[in-house]
Amino acid sequence: MRGHAAVYKATGGRIGGRLPGLPSLLLLDHVGAKSGRPRTTPLVYMPVSQSMLIVASKGGHPRHPGWFHNLRAHPDTEVQVGGKRIKVRAREADAEERRRLWPEAADYNPHWGRYRERTSREIPLVLLEPRS
Repeated sequence: MRGHAAVYKATGGRIGGRLPGLPSLLLLDHVGAKSGRPRTTPLVYMPVSQSMLIVASKGGHPRHPGWFHNLRAHPDTEVQVGGKRIKVRAREADAEERRRLWPEAADYNPHWGRYRERTSREIPLVLLEPRS
């Protein structure tokens, strides 16, 4: 993933923003909850109004991905979408938003629906909301 993020950044998103069979990807910057070290993770995202939705599926793994824990500790961060950097605040979708967004997300990226079937944990939906 580090190589993917490096190419995405170096090309201003011209390479790495799309992969065959997947919707568009963004680069999520986050800070390690324990280490305090900066990290960058490429993730599929779904536009939701003025926000972006990311799904903490980790391929259906029994545990949440590290970036999810990092965003809980440090919700103010930045993403790169193509060549554009956007300051965002991350928050987990509430129950009502989750009921509304999950079916839409599973239609948008069928992999997310398959990952949900592989795990007993509730897969968090995270909204990245623009901040000034």
